[in-house]
Amino acid sequence: MADVDVSVLVPCYNVEEFLDQALASAEANDRVSIEILAINDGSKDGSLEIMRAHAARDPRVRVIDKPNEGYGTSMNRGIDEARGTYVAILEPDDWVEPHMYDDLVEYARTFDELPDVVKTPYTRIWMPGTPKQRRYACSYVHRIDPGFQPFTLADAPRLMQHHPSIWSALYRRAFLDGNGIRFKQVPGAGWVDNPFLVETLNSARSIAYLDRPYYNYREDLPNSSSVKRTSTLPIERWNDMCDVMERLGVTDPGIWNSLAVIGFRYVGGLMDDGSIEEPEILEGVRGIFSRLGRDRIVAVPNVASDFKAYALKLIGEPVPRLSDSAYRRALVDEFFYTLRTNGIGFALHRVGIFLERRGILHGVGDPSKTRSAST
Repeated sequence: MADVDVSVLVPCYNVEEFLDQALASAEANDRVSIEILAINDGSKDGSLEIMRAHAARDPRVRVIDKPNEGYGTSMNRGIDEARGTYVAILEPDDWVEPHMYDDLVEYARTFDELPDVVKTPYTRIWMPGTPKQRRYACSYVHRIDPGFQPFTLADAPRLMQHHPSIWSALYRRAFLDGNGIRFKQVPGAGWVDNPFLVETLNSARSIAYLDRPYYNYREDLPNSSSVKRTSTLPIERWNDMCDVMERLGVTDPGIWNSLAVIGFRYVGGLMDDGSIEEPEILEGVRGIFSRLGRDRIVAVPNVASDFKAYALKLIGEPVPRLSDSAYRRALVDEFFYTLRTNGIGFALHRVGIFLERRGILHGVGDPSKTRSAST
């Protein structure tokens, strides 16, 4: 029997600059019962003292102090000790709008049975802490509408293809336990949110989506794992996601299309930073496209034909006549969507990135030198 409605897990490692704001934002929930598990992963700064100060003021805050073992191990410790009907994740350098967890629990209770996952969009804090800081909507706000609630991932597979954003959601704890869902345990952060996203969304029998952003995500902080990428990490995590899909027996083409989009996006990132030229990386990229296979590569609509041709050549498949009509429609849709949600400046910024990549890609025949052009 759950003792509280939501267990908010806050995994912390050297985040004293932002931690007070994160914890205070969770404490602002007061209509449902919550506990806040502040998990200190061997911080060497003042993070532990900040956690303890909050625990002294608010009995809902509980500090778990442990040696440094990495994000995945910290999250698993939190899930194991959670007492909530639902589990939420709050990164210590982010914050949530007041009453996020109140609203999501109350929304979950409007259904006959509590959904396994309650998902929301989020707000991107772009270039945080600089004069250019801006607030932008994430890339799936106003886009997830299967026409009924709750639903399964096959009804809205696009939910899986964007930034993993596992923290803009609630997960029913009995659902996690019943399916044996836990985080991959590796040193550091290690992008373990990606396989967790794929496993939760594909295992869920019911997903409820509330199209209102509550979570504020600081992008590309200097010490963020998203900007401290090792060359093989995207390849390793994509294969982890593919392993999850195969283990769960996923056959839905829309869900596989989302995984293909993620794969092309990761390969594009490796091309952009130049590491695609390393033999080990190129072999890993070949492995991604081999696992996808010819038919899935050809079928994905929002990838340019020359990028598909690159993938097919890399795995030794003949290149059929490919059309860019679906890709062009996706680009137009993406431009007007970005214009509506984030304004002309950000829409033109996205166009600039596209034109730069297309300019590099055009006319290049050697797959090891090609760069990405995926939406």
